Amino acid sequence: MSIKQKSHQRQSLISSFKHAFEGIAVGVLNERNMKIHLCAMCLVILFGIEFKISIIEWCICVILCGMVIGAELVNCAVEAIVDMVMPDIHPNAKVAKDTAAGAVLVCAISALIVGGIIFVPKIFSILLK
Repeated sequence: MSIKQKSHQRQSLISSFKHAFEGIAVGVLNERNMKIHLCAMCLVILFGIEFKISIIEWCICVILCGMVIGAELVNCAVEAIVDMVMPDIHPNAKVAKDTAAGAVLVCAISALIVGGIIFVPKIFSILLK
């Protein structure tokens, strides 16, 4: 592989990361629910620090937070594409948007349940002391 090809690959990788971070920024700035998910993630981090959760519990929390944020970003992308391709109201556009939003809801509810399993016993142990 030539030096020019390696340079192009490096630049392409940097460009890919730049575009990905721009996509995250768009989601954070434009999506109300993304802000809610990020606030929830901050609470998870604060609770995790306060309750000194285990490494396994941290890993679970990180995976779930990533799953919810990732699902919200995909939902944002689906909505943008549907709005671009189908500016008029159409039943299939509604299905696409509603199912993408439903996927986020399923991820968020799953994360909430697992978060409850991790944190509720720790909260009760402090309250019952």
